[in-house]
Amino acid sequence: MKFLIAGLGNIGPEYAFTRHNAGFMVLDRLAARHDLRFDPGRLAYGAELRHKGHTLYLIKPSTYMNLSGKAISYWMKTLQIPTDNLLVITDDLALPFGKLRLKPKGTHGGHNGLRSIQETLNSDGYARLRFGVGSDFPKGRQVDYVLGNFDEAEMGELPDRLDRAGDMILSFGVAGLQSTMNNFNE
Repeated sequence: MKFLIAGLGNIGPEYAFTRHNAGFMVLDRLAARHDLRFDPGRLAYGAELRHKGHTLYLIKPSTYMNLSGKAISYWMKTLQIPTDNLLVITDDLALPFGKLRLKPKGTHGGHNGLRSIQETLNSDGYARLRFGVGSDFPKGRQVDYVLGNFDEAEMGELPDRLDRAGDMILSFGVAGLQSTMNNFNE
């Protein structure tokens, strides 16, 4: 069985440790744990992870956040991945820092990356792993907050949270959505 695992973020060193790049960070950590490297490809950087007889195609769209749907749609068609086997990893302001929540579907909730995916796929029926980044910002400063770096305390906790998110991805590919939600959602 094969799966497309898409971590959302923005390319470029200026975005590397920003909250909005939580999806990229999760995939970078998972790839490092499995000695994989991301190679440039059409509309995304990609790596192939084989785990317990399943193939997980990890992609980090190079289209920037607001056009994530273009890359995901392209790779779903190219790899012939059904929507049921798509998992999108994204930052989420509605969850406290480090909290992880897997959902089978949902609205974009104002997240531009998810909005792009839903508009491109014409569906909100795809799994998403929400990585909590908190919401400790003054009114009207949401963009600055998500494009800001994690603070020092968060950076100390980040490796454990990224590893747990990676474990959730592996479980999604082997045990499935419902089992992973039951075993991992916080």
